[in-house]
Amino acid sequence: MKKVLLSVLFLASISTITSCKKEGCTDPDSINYSADAKTDNGTCEYEGKVVFWYSEATRDSLTANGAISLTYYVDGQIVGSSAASLGWTGAPNCDQTGSITVKKALGSVKNKSYTYSIKDQREHEYWKGVSNYTANTCLKLQLTYQ
Repeated sequence: MKKVLLSVLFLASISTITSCKKEGCTDPDSINYSADAKTDNGTCEYEGKVVFWYSEATRDSLTANGAISLTYYVDGQIVGSSAASLGWTGAPNCDQTGSITVKKALGSVKNKSYTYSIKDQREHEYWKGVSNYTANTCLKLQLTYQ
């Protein structure tokens, strides 16, 4: 009887010890954060966002230059389009209606850079550059007419 009782106690203590050492992603900035994880196992995945925007003054310059529509590219891929006549009085929030918000998977790193380009309906490129995506944040990237 003592052997059975000792065996049960031993198994119970083993399961308690292993449940306290649950592994997973312990970084709250990740998209797969686990509040139950006690030990980070290197599986954290991240994503970041950039919202592109321009002022009403830039809008006026674009339309005066004949721009009707704009197409947005990130790493050579089309990520959105808008009427050139859309201007903002201030930076929009990410995912705000009418905004061009780009969400990128960053993999296991917290920061990653991507190239961008914005062209009008005639393929005239108004802007190009590099945007930095940071885990769990939204960069508000203002485009100014030059």
